[in-house]
Amino acid sequence: MKIGYARVSTEDQLLDRQIESLKKAGCERIYQEKISSGKLNRPELSRMLDALRENDIVIVVELTRIGRTVSNLISIVERIHSVGAHLISLSEPWMNTKSAQGELLFHIFASFAEFERDLTRQRSRDGLEVARSRGRKGGRPSLPEEKINMALKLYKSKSMTLSEIVKATGVSKATLYRRLQHSGLL
Repeated sequence: MKIGYARVSTEDQLLDRQIESLKKAGCERIYQEKISSGKLNRPELSRMLDALRENDIVIVVELTRIGRTVSNLISIVERIHSVGAHLISLSEPWMNTKSAQGELLFHIFASFAEFERDLTRQRSRDGLEVARSRGRKGGRPSLPEEKINMALKLYKSKSMTLSEIVKATGVSKATLYRRLQHSGLL
């Protein structure tokens, strides 16, 4: 059975183009959702993966619709393969895991993507090392202690709401709560 999966990131985006393409490709069932691919819990994707049977073919308009990162995409493809099903992307003709060549190309591209991610990570580490050797610390600059103390005094005095304290001092709620907890006031 040909099964389609269509996804857009936000509620105001339309699925029409993807659904039309999936119907033209012969999909008998189309799972669709409006949710960011960054979300770990994508209910329709989970339903589709749970319903797969041997020899089913999952069709997507493009790979970015089903997986956001290479590792995420690989784990989804592995789950599809675990039941004996396959994945085809309409926009990336090389992505057809039903063929040996498509399977090979998928793993080659996945390897290149993983390699690029490792290089980026290494360049970031090297850049931070160079910056530290030049005396740069990195990260967000810390707030002056006077501002934090003022926010704590205002909180203790109960003369202002938390939102008003944040607005007046520039100290975030998270920082204020962390300091209150550390000082035993929460």
